Amino acid sequence: MSGPHAPVLLDEVIEALAPKTGDVVIDATFGAGGYTRAILATGANVIALDRDPTVQKHADAVANDYPGQFQLIRTPFSGLSDAFAETGAAKLDGAVFDIGVSSMQLDEAERGFSFMRDGPLDMRMAGEGESAADIVNTWDHGPLAHILKLYGEERQSGRIATAILRRRAEQPFTRTLDLADVVEKALGGRRGAPTHPATRTFQALRIAVNDELGELTAGLEAAERTLAPGGRLAVVTFHSLEDRIVKAFLTERSGNAPGGSRHAPVAVETRKPSFTLQFKGAREAGEAELAANPRSRSAKLRAAVRTDAPVWRAAA
Repeated sequence: MSGPHAPVLLDEVIEALAPKTGDVVIDATFGAGGYTRAILATGANVIALDRDPTVQKHADAVANDYPGQFQLIRTPFSGLSDAFAETGAAKLDGAVFDIGVSSMQLDEAERGFSFMRDGPLDMRMAGEGESAADIVNTWDHGPLAHILKLYGEERQSGRIATAILRRRAEQPFTRTLDLADVVEKALGGRRGAPTHPATRTFQALRIAVNDELGELTAGLEAAERTLAPGGRLAVVTFHSLEDRIVKAFLTERSGNAPGGSRHAPVAVETRKPSFTLQFKGAREAGEAELAANPRSRSAKLRAAVRTDAPVWRAAA
């Protein structure tokens, strides 16, 4: 499958899920339906989740091609367990997550995700709640600089926050290119940088607007609660912040987390692993996929199989 919305690491994801006729698999990030179609082609049934209302046209096309095998439920990751219960299916055999903003969303200027296309400064995947414009126009310097540093890993977060507050005192931000221009000037221009100076700022705002990291953690915990013993989990990430969360979750739940030091020993762990890793580390795209789809460059796949052990208590 090719094109701007081609699913990344598709062959590796299908291998990790190993779907077969009669299985029930959740595609927690439906998007344009790339993973879903590949899963359905094996004879498995798919429950697709997505909080973005614009994906409905893709869902309608899939439902037409695979009648009786597919349904879409409008919900974020955190609603995975409730969505599965709503379907009345007996057991969940697999779940796949493709984390981050899709090329489909970036290509639509009116969604406000891209600093390369002029559009309203929005970034809301579900079209609800606080927008990026709300954040840059109302948040105080400290909280704004904090999310730029935390979610964007932006070293000059304080300088950018100062520039935003100075400009919004004259005129509020409403457009993507306007914000991108202010950030670029605050950082002294491009100076031959390979990436746009506003890249990290836009990433941070998008993550904050959609609570992406919180939703990822909630989604992983929901998958742990919902997958049947032997059920398979596959997660594709595109950024170190996301991959760090997935790696830590699976490392802990598979019983491979490091113990305490001799100076501060940890309590003896009595919980049994709720997952077993399918392979060590993360899998990345091969040369052929890298050449065909540049988006796969930063993609990492981690996968695990649910054991019959009880669910671990979520972190406080």
